[in-house]
Amino acid sequence: MHVVATAGHVDHGKSTLVKALTGTDPDRFAEEKARGLTIDLGFAGTTLPSGRGISFIDVPGHVRFLKNMLAGVGSVDACLFVVAATEGWKPQSEEHLRILSLLGVNHGIVALTKVGLADPELTELARLDVTERTAGSFLADAPIVEVDALAGHGMDELRSALDTLLAETPTAEDRKQPRLWIDRVFAAKGAGTVVTGTLTGATVRVDDELILLPQQQPVRVRALQSQHAERTKVGPGNRVAVNLSGVSYDRVSRGDVLVHADQWHVTGRFDAALNVLDHLDRPVSRRGAHLLYLGSGEYPVRIRVLGPDVIEPGGTGSIRVHLPIGLPLRPGDRYILREAGQGVTLGGGEILDVDPILPASRARPDRSVERVVRERGLVDADLLRRLTGETREPNAGRWVVDPEVWATTVDRVGSSVAAAGPYGLDIASLTELERAVLDHLDTVVVEGNRAKHADAIDPVAESGLVGRLAAEPFAPPPIDDADPAEVRELLRRGELRQQDGVVFAASAFDEAARIVAGLLAEQPDGITISQARDAWGTSRKFALPLINRLDETGVTRRRGDLRIAGPRLPKL
Repeated sequence: MHVVATAGHVDHGKSTLVKALTGTDPDRFAEEKARGLTIDLGFAGTTLPSGRGISFIDVPGHVRFLKNMLAGVGSVDACLFVVAATEGWKPQSEEHLRILSLLGVNHGIVALTKVGLADPELTELARLDVTERTAGSFLADAPIVEVDALAGHGMDELRSALDTLLAETPTAEDRKQPRLWIDRVFAAKGAGTVVTGTLTGATVRVDDELILLPQQQPVRVRALQSQHAERTKVGPGNRVAVNLSGVSYDRVSRGDVLVHADQWHVTGRFDAALNVLDHLDRPVSRRGAHLLYLGSGEYPVRIRVLGPDVIEPGGTGSIRVHLPIGLPLRPGDRYILREAGQGVTLGGGEILDVDPILPASRARPDRSVERVVRERGLVDADLLRRLTGETREPNAGRWVVDPEVWATTVDRVGSSVAAAGPYGLDIASLTELERAVLDHLDTVVVEGNRAKHADAIDPVAESGLVGRLAAEPFAPPPIDDADPAEVRELLRRGELRQQDGVVFAASAFDEAARIVAGLLAEQPDGITISQARDAWGTSRKFALPLINRLDETGVTRRRGDLRIAGPRLPKL
């Protein structure tokens, strides 16, 4: 399926041509039919002789309805450019061609309409005019098909040309990230809220949970329709009507967008390339009131030129755009910029950075993933995908790290480990990135919560301190003569334990618990500290820390002056 927009000057026969091709009148409103003038977007579809499906978005040609035209061409694959043989190239022909070019549309054909009302000479002049006007554009080599939609002249040739066009036009890419810019909203009797748009990015299915932006409103897909048929799923590149539950139709507007939650970076500002049209009589600067057309929406924006103060007519530069709301954008999205007061199209281009972090005076945006990483130093891999639309495997933990930051971090962590000496570095003192880097240092090993040089000799491997204290478990000798660093390391490893200012061998508490279990087996109603002290063969100085430890670890519980069995009392 491909989506094709009509384009061209008012009253050149766009809607008549679409009706002749599809059998559907794209003019939906009584006013449009009464005036013979397309005011809003129209939609129709058909199947071409090859079996290819085609959906048309019929856009208004009158300058007063350019806003509506722009809402329809943001997600199209190609264009059917319409020029009447009776009038030739006109002002809106020119503006529509410029807009399509700025939006990145690069496939299309030209229908030279109303040839039945023009003599051969006038028709040939119109053909030459089209050829001259489209030179250098994406329509330069496009076929020009002469048609008279009312008489049926040239319609088979046009269908064949459309078939060839679609065969050469790439289909929509499946990025696993659906996005539907809403271009029409209505309430269907018995169904509720229905929105339509051109689906891009991925497939949407019935019962999918989506988010409506900018309202941040969770919604559910109740039903889908495409090409006048009910569907259980619709793939990217299709026109689709979505019946939504969870939101009233009066809370939805053209320009709103449906996406999956947590797949997009919702931004209120972005940096973009701006190609300024060469026919302007003044440069583009931050001054003035500007309107941005993106997706199916129109947004008043503030802009700032990055680098020089202005971008001259025919020139290209970069701008920072400040939106009034947050939108789900990614690099490569196209936009149109117009001057609000005089209604002049200034230019357009593509978004380069959806989350600029450098000041405007220093920003040099492009679509490079490496630039995004370099400016931040490190980026969460999931966030990087949302910011750039590209996937990069993390090279440290969950991050993609800039090579310079990586090298600096490796050096810093290596130096810190070396400086920590044989006892090692407490990894709790490191940042999350520094801890992730440890896994990539061949000269460093992690034991418990310490990082050491791989060749470091265990400084307490030959220590006799634990044995000395274990020999007198319940009356340990003083350790004033011991190396404080050695004591700290043994405490960290759990081979020694400190309780109430007294350092014991860890095994002392296990032995103390075993003895108390024996006492309580004989006296289940409880024992006194004195009884425990006598059983341990120690003094009150050591008995109190021992019994306090047993209380804290659940071996015993205090009941008045007695200790009774706790949940962790050893079984005999």
